[in-house]
Amino acid sequence: MKLFVTGATGFIGTAVVAELMAAGHEVLGLARSEDAVQKLSAAGAIPHRGDLENLESLQSGAAESDGVIHTGFIHDFSRFQEVCAIDARAIEVLGSALAGSDRPLVISSGTGMGNAVPGEPAKETYFDSHHPNPRAASEIAGNALLERGVNVSVVRLPQVHDPLKQGLISYLIEVAREKGKAGYLGDGEIRWPAVHRLDAARLYRLVAEKAVPGARYHAVAEEGVAHREIAEVIGRGLEVPVVSIPADGASDYFGWLAMFARMDMTASSQLTRELLDWEPVGPGLISDLEQMRCFGS
Repeated sequence: MKLFVTGATGFIGTAVVAELMAAGHEVLGLARSEDAVQKLSAAGAIPHRGDLENLESLQSGAAESDGVIHTGFIHDFSRFQEVCAIDARAIEVLGSALAGSDRPLVISSGTGMGNAVPGEPAKETYFDSHHPNPRAASEIAGNALLERGVNVSVVRLPQVHDPLKQGLISYLIEVAREKGKAGYLGDGEIRWPAVHRLDAARLYRLVAEKAVPGARYHAVAEEGVAHREIAEVIGRGLEVPVVSIPADGASDYFGWLAMFARMDMTASSQLTRELLDWEPVGPGLISDLEQMRCFGS
């Protein structure tokens, strides 16, 4: 297949592009700069100039492809609601270009969208359109396209990691560096799920190839890693004390991350593994975190 990939030069997207090409697919990659064009060309992909707010470029890229994998997202959490709305609009445009065909559109969301019962792992089968997290807009947009007959499926992401980046945990490291201490909220038992970047990329490929309309999949290797354990590794790496942050001090310490630091987001991938025969093989979150090069900077 010729697949249009948004976020093609991003942290996850670069791995998705490599995975697709290794499996024999042709890749048309969204490129928002000349540097991105050069990177995609060097990787053997076809660059397509544009960005997530250039709706014409999204439409034309999707229209000339056999399917779309949407990994792009504007990671500006200081305006999270706005960028989630931008993502929803991008999904609408990508899907509209595929309407009237069975060509797949694979969109991205967060595993938190599957949390039905506090304290229990999120499930692929659950979605609350009234979820307070603005990221729900992506799946709402996907549902609207599904009702129009577009072949939409969803990959929900946890903390995606390798030895260079750790999802939201990369921001936790910067907070700890700035504050001179590695903090965790309360007793530190709040947990975040995780997956290695290459395992996530393989799942995106499998989902695009399977192309089941309305399916939701969890890219989860570890159901939940406790914040205290994460903070302890950060503390050792930065050589700063590890401390408990009281609930009323969360905003002062974590800043915009406080919203996420309060969320216990364990997630299951049992159904995903069964349906796609997907088995994560990459290193765990703590193992990669211990190898973070930024600790020495």
